[in-house]
Amino acid sequence: MRKSAAALCGAAVVMAGTLTAVPAEASAPGTTSTTTQTAKLTWKSCATEDYPTLQCASLKVPLDHRRPHGEKITLALSRVPHTARAYQGPLLVNPGGPGGSGLTLAGFVARSLPAKVAARYDVIGFDPRGVGASKPALDCRPGHFDPVRPNSLPTTPAIEQANLARATSFAAACGRKYAKLLPYVDTTSAVRDMDAIRQALGAEKINYFGYSYGTYLGAVYAKFFPERVRRLVLDSVVDPTDVWYEANLNQDVAFNDRHRAFLAWVAEHDATYGLGTDPEKIEATWYAMRTALAKKPAGGTVGASELEDTFIPGGYYNGYWPILAEAFAAYVHDKDPEPLVEAYEDFGAVDASGDNGYSVYTSVQCRDADWPRDWRRWREDNWAVYEKAPFMTWNNAWYNAPCAFWPTDSLRPVNVANGKLPPVLLFQATGDAATPYEGGVTVHRLLARSSLVVEQGGGNHGITLSGNACLDEHLAAYLTDGTVPRGHGEADAVCEALPDPKPVAAGTASAKAASAPSSGSALHGLLGFRH
Repeated sequence: MRKSAAALCGAAVVMAGTLTAVPAEASAPGTTSTTTQTAKLTWKSCATEDYPTLQCASLKVPLDHRRPHGEKITLALSRVPHTARAYQGPLLVNPGGPGGSGLTLAGFVARSLPAKVAARYDVIGFDPRGVGASKPALDCRPGHFDPVRPNSLPTTPAIEQANLARATSFAAACGRKYAKLLPYVDTTSAVRDMDAIRQALGAEKINYFGYSYGTYLGAVYAKFFPERVRRLVLDSVVDPTDVWYEANLNQDVAFNDRHRAFLAWVAEHDATYGLGTDPEKIEATWYAMRTALAKKPAGGTVGASELEDTFIPGGYYNGYWPILAEAFAAYVHDKDPEPLVEAYEDFGAVDASGDNGYSVYTSVQCRDADWPRDWRRWREDNWAVYEKAPFMTWNNAWYNAPCAFWPTDSLRPVNVANGKLPPVLLFQATGDAATPYEGGVTVHRLLARSSLVVEQGGGNHGITLSGNACLDEHLAAYLTDGTVPRGHGEADAVCEALPDPKPVAAGTASAKAASAPSSGSALHGLLGFRH
């Protein structure tokens, strides 16, 4: 999680009022209207201009689910209520992270699905424990990512020690501020919170739609509570067999490939950017820019580490490529720092909500699984990966380095293999960098009745409700009546990727059009970065 979307609590409220909980007639298939509610939810309008029917509520859950009558924490929830009589129950949505806020995502999903499909569900967003509007919200070390940070590439002992000092101080700050909370900020606690949400909604079963880390969250929920899953959609699938240390090393290789795809796109559009037609030479120019910024940060703000922060989002979503290419070209041709600083502020800078997201990200990942505690292992592994994938390797290593010094014991990853579920629908792009393709294939194998829809040639992360009609038709069919494709081999259905974006020239009408919100940019603004 690099930079979170605008927090729901910061959006303009245009309505107010208290609403009732789930209407009496709203019984999901397989449930009865007499389901006992363990907590009453009071829904109030938290409407925004974009999402005029959005409602919000809060729910108290145990800090430690083994002690249900002990200390409580509060989860923030959102809802777009169903409007059709053919109600199919709650659809919980999660944007990933860990550390992503799901409140606004509920509005986005309800608006982006076909109206007749969305009308059949209460689309439920939630801020997982520690996140956003949930209380308490974590913020271990405000300003941890303030520029200019040490160069991520530890070419000298001094640079390595400077980065290690940041990592150890962050872990220590989390331990000091949240000693009581950290043992309970993890995926298994979050899925028990999800089941508390289910009970509070009065539903015997839930439907679930998760992106990125949200796919692991959904798979773990399904492992713990298979009888409570009605429909399960997982988009951009985490490989549950390598969480989380190995997963990050695998990401490094995939992001390097995706960065090279961006540079090849720049080469294809030399007429616009003037950086040449040879991708390898453009790559050398990019790294020369990085070297120069390590010595003299652009605008006193964008050093080598901040440059990586700025371009990593291009590995998540190619809709950012024209903006990144323009900033790259402006710096190379004119030494103009302004477009680069602006791109950093848009994509790389971390605000207070980003500090919160990172605090939860580290808390969950460091607690979920074992991480090497000997820094020599990190040094050896990351230099080995760097030799073949230099783009993000050390930046990512320092992002996760607090886990080497984390102040809690670790849990064991959950084996999500499951033969007890109804049909499950998976979506995966072949070139996804954040959750590489193999993760979708692995989960397809582990979930016995799953179907895998592959976006062939796609490189974006989070692919449904992002403009690809073929993918969205499969999603809509499944949410309508449970229909899934059944094929032979690795994939059950294949959709062709959308074309890469067209370049835009600065200051033109097309540039203004490119900056206008689209379904893809809206989704990726909500998903954020660093899943």
